[in-house]
Amino acid sequence: MPANILLVEDEPAIQELIAFNLEMAGHHVLRADSAEHGLTLVKNALPDLVLLDWMLPGASGVDFTRRLRSDERTRTVPIIMLTARSEEPDKIAGLESGADDYITKPFSPRELVARIKAVLRRRAPQMTDDVVDVKGLRLDPATHRVMADSKPLDLGPTEFRLLHFFMTHPERVHSRSQLLDQVWGDHVFVEERTVDVHIRRLRSVLEPSGHADLIQTVRGSGYRFSTQP
Repeated sequence: MPANILLVEDEPAIQELIAFNLEMAGHHVLRADSAEHGLTLVKNALPDLVLLDWMLPGASGVDFTRRLRSDERTRTVPIIMLTARSEEPDKIAGLESGADDYITKPFSPRELVARIKAVLRRRAPQMTDDVVDVKGLRLDPATHRVMADSKPLDLGPTEFRLLHFFMTHPERVHSRSQLLDQVWGDHVFVEERTVDVHIRRLRSVLEPSGHADLIQTVRGSGYRFSTQP
């Protein structure tokens, strides 16, 4: 599934090469040539993943990572650090700052795309094309199809994204504001009760197959996708 990737790299030739390969892989790339520029873009809209050079003008990639990890809004954004530093202490410093992965230059475009996919699968599984199957409810992001006990379901685009997020983050309670950020995007300004409307629509589609009960209301907190009663 295409991801919105923020690439923070100050070398124009390297930035162009990486962006080209990511776009060829189907991703949408936002570019920044400094930590300050990158933070401005993150402030405007959360990316699905940050690809970050260690050596940047003004502030390092390590500083940038610490800034994101210290902010509640950006704490869970996946981060991959790119660097020419190959010594073990440098790798440890990068990972301890909060990076999810560390790639040493030079690297192949295929390795980079594979690492991105792996990090997204671990940190943001709703951004992958992996099929999800829970108690006979099967969602295929690649074909945009949902089956309940082998029977197709007709879901609108928002309900599809909502169900995909729930199925890839089971047993966790999500507030309405968290669902708005994750499903609608934090740059979209809609009322929290909008979530309730789409939850009702999603449950109505899942009701005939008996899967509506998988989406549970947690009073005072939000919603949870669970196979437990």
